[in-house]
Amino acid sequence: MNGLSQDALIYDVIRTPRGKARVDGGLYDLSPLELLASLYRALVDRNNFDPALIGDVILGNVTQYGEQAGNLAKSSTLYAGWPSTVAGMTLTRFCSSGLDAISVAAMKVMVGQEDVTIGGGIEMMSRVPMMSDEATIFRDPATATAAKILLMGSGADLIATMQGASRISLDGIALQSQQRAAAARAAQRFVSLIPIYNAHKKVWVTDDECIRPDTTLDSLAQLPASFAGLGAMGADALQLAHYPQLSVINHEHTAGNSPAMADGAALTLIGNRAFGEQLGKAPKAIIKAMVNASDEPFMVLGGCVAATKKLLRRTGLRIEDVDLFEIHEAFAATIIKLQQELNIPTDKLNVNGGVIALGHPLGATGAMMMGTLVDEMTRRKVKRGIVATSGAAGLGCALLIERL
Repeated sequence: MNGLSQDALIYDVIRTPRGKARVDGGLYDLSPLELLASLYRALVDRNNFDPALIGDVILGNVTQYGEQAGNLAKSSTLYAGWPSTVAGMTLTRFCSSGLDAISVAAMKVMVGQEDVTIGGGIEMMSRVPMMSDEATIFRDPATATAAKILLMGSGADLIATMQGASRISLDGIALQSQQRAAAARAAQRFVSLIPIYNAHKKVWVTDDECIRPDTTLDSLAQLPASFAGLGAMGADALQLAHYPQLSVINHEHTAGNSPAMADGAALTLIGNRAFGEQLGKAPKAIIKAMVNASDEPFMVLGGCVAATKKLLRRTGLRIEDVDLFEIHEAFAATIIKLQQELNIPTDKLNVNGGVIALGHPLGATGAMMMGTLVDEMTRRKVKRGIVATSGAAGLGCALLIERL
């Protein structure tokens, strides 16, 4: 470690398709180790580097239980046959984990601790369901109350209530996400997507499976509210006690305007300039700034908004200085809140759809969003982009990148 500041350069970003988090999903038969091994091979094939050059692999993963326990970042590289000299660390910052993993991997390059790192994430929700680790904060009401920890749907409905968001406005966000994602898939804009071979079924998984191109406002309107039951079990009472200006929590989120559960993984190859010179390869982008933030925990999902604001404030940038924003659709109300507070033009925001349509494989989502942003910045030949994610308990992360 030389203590000198170095540029953290993005040389490649790849991801799997998002598979439906069901037994009949395209990725279901693959263990997390098998899925990551496929991505590691693809990363080497696309960039022609010796894996021994990698100093550290940082992966985000939320439910570190069963097949996803045991430090996937380290165990997966060994499983894939990479040299034992490659270190690995698995982290969780709830649904912000994948983007935080990129942030940590970039910092290691910036301070000169490593020349080359990989940051990314994985979540196989079909095989390791959300909350199967039985965390006390989500199971014990007394602990949850003391820690101000609520489930994501309750936070989404609170944000919708506080922002005065109607059901039709939330469904409008979902419809736009579906339409944009379907158009992007049809136009093959997801250059970072790597087809995955499912050897168990002897099939290739080539496309994101969660997109519903036949979605309409009428079909969305038919769906029942999903989280009124959580509210009746005590979440509403806690939120109303904390926000006495509210008389009721409006339960407007449904399966249609909430993120789709998915399987998937993503990797970002980060290195200094010497690494690129050694490879004879130009970087795609440079990571210019990174922040973490935390919003009010009873809102659960406001972290991506808080982090975006903090990043803009810290860098001195205005909305008009940024060409594209890739912001976590952590339920439709989060985008309503973002737009009411920052007024980002819709032609700059989630232009290829968001996780409501594409799917939300928890620990991988932020890393996948980075790939979507880099893909579109490259396609449009624009300079600056911001990617931001939300995690539970109000957590958030945001990164500013510039295309090279």
